[in-house]
Amino acid sequence: MSVPERVRAELQERLAVLLKRSAAIAGDLRRPGHPDWSERAVEVENDDVLEGLDEATRAEVAQLRAALARLDAGSYGRCARCGRPIAPERLAAIPGATTCVGCADR
Repeated sequence: MSVPERVRAELQERLAVLLKRSAAIAGDLRRPGHPDWSERAVEVENDDVLEGLDEATRAEVAQLRAALARLDAGSYGRCARCGRPIAPERLAAIPGATTCVGCADR
């Protein structure tokens, strides 16, 4: 498997995991509330946490989809600011990274 194929497979695998997570969160948020008010108060707090997790998940989904588009365009792994290669370690940690460490620090 070539490097771009391996990267694409990893990005798609991560994307699938995130989409499953998002669907599970959406299902949890749609469930009916508990009739007991004290229990419902706890559920509302939990829903706030779930909404935050869903927001973060959707943001990462968007980043991964953009990374796949850059892969298709042949620009994945190149810094959007300076054009130099992004370190493989950075891409392994942050697959949706668009800048090298030097440009990210600026």
